[in-house]
Formats: sequence, structure tokens, C-alpha cells
Amino acid sequence: MIELKQINYQYDNLDMYFDIGINPKERVVIVGPSGAGKSTLLSLIAGFIFPESGEIILNNQNVTAQLPAKRPVSMLFQHNNLFSHFTVEQNIALGIKPSIKISSTEQEIIGDILAKVGLEGFTKRYPDQLSGGQRQRVALARCLIQRRPILLLDEPFSALDQALRFEMLELVTQICTEFNLTLMMVSHYLDDSLSYFSRCLVIDNGKIIFNSSPNQLTEPKNRPIAKLLGLNH
Repeated sequence: MIELKQINYQYDNLDMYFDIGINPKERVVIVGPSGAGKSTLLSLIAGFIFPESGEIILNNQNVTAQLPAKRPVSMLFQHNNLFSHFTVEQNIALGIKPSIKISSTEQEIIGDILAKVGLEGFTKRYPDQLSGGQRQRVALARCLIQRRPILLLDEPFSALDQALRFEMLELVTQICTEFNLTLMMVSHYLDDSLSYFSRCLVIDNGKIIFNSSPNQLTEPKNRPIAKLLGLNH
């Protein structure tokens, strides 16, 4: 479970306010104009920034002042942050050991995780030997090996073409189901990809202005929000 209780955060001259609860195993997509506060919301949950006031509760624990490593969260960014001089196996190992010195058991675990993301047998390859989609799969595997119940994705597939993007969304959906993960993902796409999520948050000017199922966006009462997002009825 994710709870943000009366969170206040200021960035430049923008006063942000978040008060919301996300249920376990929910899949939530976050959309809105550029600079509205979408990535800030994820960074607050992950612990990369701290609120001026309010509380952040993750899995029934108050983590408001905790550092990222102490939170039950893994996060994947738009840029996969793989190290070019490390193999796939070593890049994933960083998720569990900064020293990347892993046991044979841990090697097997990495192999299993790679199989789940469709990269079986890729352990000894280097990032420059992979496609963009494959590199994102490796980064996703690094998140999964941490075994944390909350997965945050910040526009991780925006550099991929549409077919690959939908393929990755399908993969993430399967993984979230298998690992019982709670998912929050920032996206700038307002197409059929929204159907992969049970809930949609629209953020504008640092506030959540819409919190419902994605298909509610096209209802007449939400026409101003649809217009803000550039959706056509």
C-alpha cells in the first residue's frame, strides 16, 4: 500500500500537494502536462526528495524520513542507467550487491530473472550489444531482483517504438501479477496503453486533478481534463 498524507513540496515557485492512497497490487498510470509534478510524485515516494510536511506510508510503515535504500521501492527511469563496462549479469547484480561479487546461487537467481524478462542466456553480453528494448529489460530485471513490493517507472519506454512499448507494457503487467507488485508509472502516452492500468492520475500544477479509471477520462464531465491532455472526444 502507498499512502501520501497531506504531502507538501515546493519546487521553484510551484507548490505541490499530494494526498492519495494506492492499494496493494494496483497498477496506476500518471499523466499530465510537462513540468506538472509527475516525476516529483515518484521521487517523493522513492525517497530521492523529501516533503516539507506530510507523511509517506509504504506497506504500513512511515518512511517519510527514510533514505531510498531503506524503502520497499525499486525505480526504473527513462534512461536505464546501465554501466557499459559491466556485463548484463554484473549490471543486474548491482541490484543486490554493490561489489557485484555474487555466489553461484545468486548467478542462478539472475539467470531466472533474465528468463522472466525474455533474455535467457544474455548474462555475458554488454549493453552495447543489446537493443534499446533489451537494455530496458535488463534494467527491469535489476529492479525485480531487489524483491521490493512497489515498482515505480518514470517514462521508461518513451524511447521505444510503439510495438516495443506495448510489448514492454505486456511484460510489466505479467511481472506485476506474478510478483504481486504495486505499480505506479509516469507516461506521456494517452493511447490504448492506458488500458493496462486500473487507475489513472492526472497531475497539473503540482496537484492531482483526476483520480479514477482511465476510461472515465472521456466522460463529458471530465471534458476540461481531456482538453488539458489533448484528448479528442
